[in-house]
Amino acid sequence: MKKAEKVAEIGRILEELYPNPPVPLDHTSNYTLLIAVLLSAQCTDKRVNLTTPELFAKADTPQEMVKLSVEEIKGIIRPCGLSPRKSQAIWDLSHILLNKHGGEVPQTFEELEALPGVGHKTASVVMAQAFDVPAFPVDTHIHRLAYRWGLSTGKNVDKTEKDLKRLFPKEIWNDLHLQIIFFGREHCPARGHDPYVCPICSKFGRKTLFK
Repeated sequence: MKKAEKVAEIGRILEELYPNPPVPLDHTSNYTLLIAVLLSAQCTDKRVNLTTPELFAKADTPQEMVKLSVEEIKGIIRPCGLSPRKSQAIWDLSHILLNKHGGEVPQTFEELEALPGVGHKTASVVMAQAFDVPAFPVDTHIHRLAYRWGLSTGKNVDKTEKDLKRLFPKEIWNDLHLQIIFFGREHCPARGHDPYVCPICSKFGRKTLFK
């Protein structure tokens, strides 16, 4: 099977299994999405969703967030890990949103990535899910599966993002990155994975996928 055919078939399988993939992080606004994505760094979406209700009950806007102290924020978000760094970033970026962006989340990669605690992956998630701008956020799970499926060399997440953007049409990027995440959790985990049962790995066989 040619690579283009494999890519098309992978896309078809993912679309069939997850035709309308939901955003896995609970949020009610662009701002709460931004904070949730920031918290998800080196933390599971499940843990973030258990943590943010308490935080957002106290502050779900930058105006309310800056009224909290960094220590208050840190105490709430501690279960998500890296709480000293993340709490300071949340407080600082909330001030910047108020002072430079009228309290709104900016709609460009450059402005988002200039915010404390917001890297390219976080900015990509916000651009895709808040503003419907084509992006391909690559986390460790997508990076792992792209390598496992022979879609990228796996050297780093930047290379994986470029490879996936080259292989798949731009109009499906925003859904596709979510579809891959959900597929990985359900069918293609890092540990205990049986490639002969996996709907994608079994279809192409070990020699095709793990060369």
